[in-house]
Amino acid sequence: MSNRTNRSELKRHSERGHYDRETIYRILDQGMICHVSFSLDGQPYVIPMAYARSGDGLILHGSPHSRLLQSIADGIPVCVAVTHLDGLVLARSTFHHSLNFRSVVAFGRARPITRPEEKQQALVELTEHLAPGRCAVARAATDAEVKATSVVRFEIEEASAKSRSGPPKDNPADMQLEVWAGVVPLRIERGEPVPAPDLKAGV
Repeated sequence: MSNRTNRSELKRHSERGHYDRETIYRILDQGMICHVSFSLDGQPYVIPMAYARSGDGLILHGSPHSRLLQSIADGIPVCVAVTHLDGLVLARSTFHHSLNFRSVVAFGRARPITRPEEKQQALVELTEHLAPGRCAVARAATDAEVKATSVVRFEIEEASAKSRSGPPKDNPADMQLEVWAGVVPLRIERGEPVPAPDLKAGV
């Protein structure tokens, strides 16, 4: 990952920006869904996808007929965004309402993963990122299933992280208003697993 350039440098609230690998990769590693954006024949697209970070890249997969994967595998410029919403920041005035969040915007290009063993390893990384330990108990993808899956590696050329935390920032003139102000925390949690209806007893 190279140093930042004009395309990744934050213009607004630059004090919230981070460009170090540790911060960027920590935010990426805590996420499971990214939004992949690209332009094809002048038409912009944004597609949500599951992902896993692998070194300085992201593993993406889908159908061999996926327009997104077919397009980005050709090496066109791609932008990927990941966002975690941590809270609603409610001020005494609606103008100063905000969000607590952590986000990454990454720029780069993708390459197809075609060697069967490399594709299989990429799919293992993706599965383990989404459901740690799952590959130890679930059947691995067959050669035919791997062949029927398109896998690409998005190489991160440069990226920036942006985050906000803390309480609302009200105007001094609003501090005497009798209006509740503060943060409503938000988070994603893994709930109690719900067995499949056809699961065998005792499994």
